[in-house]
Amino acid sequence: MTRPAMNVLGGDLVPCSYDPVTGWYRDGCCHTDEHDVGSHVICVRVTVAFLNQQMEAGNDLITPRPEFRFKGLKPGDRWCVCALRWREAYEAGHAAPVVLESTHAKALEYVPLEWLMNRAVSRPAEPSGGPGSPG
Repeated sequence: MTRPAMNVLGGDLVPCSYDPVTGWYRDGCCHTDEHDVGSHVICVRVTVAFLNQQMEAGNDLITPRPEFRFKGLKPGDRWCVCALRWREAYEAGHAAPVVLESTHAKALEYVPLEWLMNRAVSRPAEPSGGPGSPG
């Protein structure tokens, strides 16, 4: 049996969001592999400032793209974002808050833990739309 993926705090990686369903694998988690060129490993709660900064940088996270099972994001949604895109937003002063328990340890190859902790947000007990949640 393989060990679960680790988060940036050294614990098991926990789900980021099931609604919208996120992740490189669209499994709700910020799992990654060698094919994930963008390293979609940082779980964030998106904000207007982050979405606008990403749009200006050419990364449209708002417009639905059904061919990628992507319904578009709105402020408050949790999403696994590319590590370098988050770093770019952090350096521009618009980084979205980070859910540390749901952020893959691979993020530390791109971003210092201190930066992630500076933008940390507490995580609800269960990601929206997950097992046992209404709706």
